[in-house]
This record gives sequence, C-alpha cells and structure tokens, in this order.
Amino acid sequence: MLISEKCVECLLGRIEFECRLTTDDEKIIKKAVSECKQKIMENINSQVPPPEISSELHRHVGTITGNKDPYKKIKESNNKDAIELENRIKDKLTNLHDYCLAASIGNTLDYGSPEHEVTKNLDVFFREEFSKGFAIENIRDFEPFCRNIIYICDNCGEIVFDRLLIKYLKEKKRARIVVVVKKNPIINDATLKEAKELGLDIIADKILTNTDSQAEVGFNSSLISGELEDEMKNADLIISKGMANYESLSEYKKKNNIPPIAFLMMIKCEQVADYFGVPKGSRVAYLEK
Repeated sequence: MLISEKCVECLLGRIEFECRLTTDDEKIIKKAVSECKQKIMENINSQVPPPEISSELHRHVGTITGNKDPYKKIKESNNKDAIELENRIKDKLTNLHDYCLAASIGNTLDYGSPEHEVTKNLDVFFREEFSKGFAIENIRDFEPFCRNIIYICDNCGEIVFDRLLIKYLKEKKRARIVVVVKKNPIINDATLKEAKELGLDIIADKILTNTDSQAEVGFNSSLISGELEDEMKNADLIISKGMANYESLSEYKKKNNIPPIAFLMMIKCEQVADYFGVPKGSRVAYLEK
C-alpha cells in the first residue's frame, strides 16, 4: 500500500505522542511535528510505502528529542503483561488456528496508529477477542507451506505470542524458522535485544534483523542483508506480523519473486480496513500467493 492523504494526520499524531513520551517542551514538540509534516508532504505523491516515510520521521524525532528509544518503559511493561497472560492461556491453545489467532490478538500492542487505542487490560481483551476469532482466515491454505519459514515480527508484548506460535511450528510442524526483528529501537517494535531476552535466538533456527544499520519500521527491501535476502529466496513461506510489514511487503511482492506471504495482523486504520472490506479492529490471517 502507498501513502494517502488519510495517512498524514495519523503519522503526525504518532509523532506528537512520541515526543510527549520524552519531553513536555512545547517548542520541541511543535518543531518536530512541523518538520515531519514537511517531510510527509514532500513524499505525498511518491511511490514510497508509508512505513519507509514513517521510519524517516521517527528517526528524525529521535534526533530532535535526543531519545532514540522513547518507548523503552512501554515495551518492558507490554512484555511483562504478555508473559503473565501467556502463562494463563498457553495450555488452552490446541492447533495452528489457535496459535495464529493468539499471535494476531497480540498485534493490538501497537502504538503506531492514533486510530487504535491499546487495551489497558490485556487479559480481558484477549479472552473477548479470542471468542470472536478472525474476520478473514485461510490458514488451511498456508498450512502446507509451513516447512521453511521466514517469521517477520512486529511489536514488543506481541512477540511473546509470536514465541508460542514459533514453538508450535517447530514442535508440531517440524518447521525450520528464521525470525526477523528490528536492528535498532523504533516505536515499540521488538529489537534483537528483546528477542534474545525472550529466548527466540534459542528457539528459532536463526535470528536476523530487518536492516544492517538504521532503525526501520516495516520491511525495507533496499536495506536488508544479503543473508536475509538469500533466506527469503529459499523459504517456502513468509509469516508477516502487523500492518507496517503488510504495507511494505504487499508492495515488495509486486516487483519480486518471493514465497507466499501469510499476513497475521489486527487492522487498526480505516484505509487498510476498507481495502480488506472488514471493520477496523478485525483480525486477519490472509495468504497472498
């Protein structure tokens, strides 16, 4: 998906929220929002996916405020809450559908869209949403591809439920799994540091980062390592978590010959909801061949 005028307010809303996590200096906040708006308008008619524009904005804010990881405390809290919930629900998950649904519900822990309010009670939210299931689901279509998998993670907290799904795929499907996380902090996305703290480097066959250097939302194909590019060419399936990775990879797939992609996410903005034809807040497990 490409950027639209509807994205502008959303992006600027996140910029202001992020600034206020670091400072209450209105001059700094106004400067960050103003400069970021200018950067957005310079790209409004470009063919650049929204996550690449968003990445530049968040890096710019980090430079202005001097804080490269403003979500640090939020990430720690989300992981703690998710681990506590994991211990209560993991024995109730029985099949691939259940584990994919849990991982998709975990995608609610996302601070990237002002249209979406992160739940204040993950336990209650999880149980309510689990009973609702998916709005779109074709897990049976991608289950046969669960052999050699690239698993692209998204947020902290959510990554705890990803860990459950990855364990299931390893133990029940005997899959080989390469986990991909962020190189450096950006929004509340899970980085290599947090992934290792959760033991994903031990559970997965390999763990790689989405770039070799800068902090980047989503999946920017121009920044991936040769090792990750080779893994993608040889994979049977890519599991992609969250909207930013969807927005990136749906454009990347149009121009590149890559494996089928299973998108697992909670839809948090009207534009993506309209595209899928489902209400905002819905969960999808959608295979794009």
